Amino acid sequence: MSNNKKKIVLAYSGGLDTSVILKWLIDEGYEVIAYIADVGQDDDFEEAREKALEIGASKVCIEDLKEEFVTGYIFPAIKSNAIYESRYLLGTALARPVIAKRQIEIAGQENAGYVSHGATGKGNDQVRFELTYYALNPKIKVFAPWKNKEFLERFKGRTDLLNYAEEKGIPVKATLKKPYSEDDNLMHISHEAGILEDPAFRAGREIISRINLPQDAPDKETRIEIHFKDGLPVKVVNPDDKTVKTGALELFQYLNRLGAENGIGLLDMVENRYVGIKSRGIYETPGAEILLKAHMDIEGIAMDREVMRLRNMLSPVFAEIVYNGFWFSPEMEFLMAAMNKSQELIDGVVYLTLYKGNVMIDGRESHSSLYDQDLSSMDIEGGFNQQDSEGFIKINAIRLMAHHAITVSGKNF
Repeated sequence: MSNNKKKIVLAYSGGLDTSVILKWLIDEGYEVIAYIADVGQDDDFEEAREKALEIGASKVCIEDLKEEFVTGYIFPAIKSNAIYESRYLLGTALARPVIAKRQIEIAGQENAGYVSHGATGKGNDQVRFELTYYALNPKIKVFAPWKNKEFLERFKGRTDLLNYAEEKGIPVKATLKKPYSEDDNLMHISHEAGILEDPAFRAGREIISRINLPQDAPDKETRIEIHFKDGLPVKVVNPDDKTVKTGALELFQYLNRLGAENGIGLLDMVENRYVGIKSRGIYETPGAEILLKAHMDIEGIAMDREVMRLRNMLSPVFAEIVYNGFWFSPEMEFLMAAMNKSQELIDGVVYLTLYKGNVMIDGRESHSSLYDQDLSSMDIEGGFNQQDSEGFIKINAIRLMAHHAITVSGKNF
């Protein structure tokens, strides 16, 4: 291959879009290294490797990022109670920085001056990929086909992509029959676009693919306990069948399986993209929803009230930063340090029951507990002089009485 060709690392999935992009980049004179990130999606990676080589990639790099995805991205988000717009658990947004980070590392190893991705110019992923690229290698050149004039003139939509694939002999499974798109990884699977762009369209069993719908889940409860250390899950126990999971990846995969069986983690919402467009998405996030609810519960017994108040102010900011693609940023470093500090005493066990889409908390225990049963009891005297409450209430009432006096006198003018 000519040394004059510009070398580019393409984030490659094996699907229609990135297969067409791979061939188009080759036709444009690039030497293309196809990079496949395994973040837990249900794909045949060897088939994707063969396809990329058949299309003309000079090399294919398949990287197993599942463990790093869980420990470095999913768990920190759970630890921070990161929920975008009070509903979305950020499955796609969390996967992008781990994918892009490894892509930049490969570009460095391969002495490639360019990186590329298949994200469109209307969505969030273009921002997440490219901000990560520039944050980790400010000198890297980014080629984004869906923002390239020549590419956009050639490909107006899915039909043009399919026609090009047929013309170039690119093997693709995609057809015009599948009327929506999906993003699959270890944390979730999302469904959007196509027929789902109608916000009133009901997504039923023909679309939901990872979890049982709650109404189809077993008529049997699943009991588990989740153990936390410094805000992180370290063990999951099923007391009924004696299953014990301790490794981060296997623990999370086990919760995914239990959540999916019990119909947990389904969300249908219209969200606000960073680019300013509203978007309808359907998400299946079983394991993360279980973990988040357990984590929030153990905090209730082990976290100081004022620390929780401040941390709760920061959690939506953390989620927004992740959603908008700023994982590798100074503000994220600041927030991560604050979140880690808040979790230093978040230890203990949460007991849960999973049943037909519900995560029910049965109880909790913690060696770091701030809960004093005698102090809070209505039946036991001591530990708190109830007469002190009279002055406490009167002091807090001063401003209320002052406000009342002003409003009443104002009405008399």
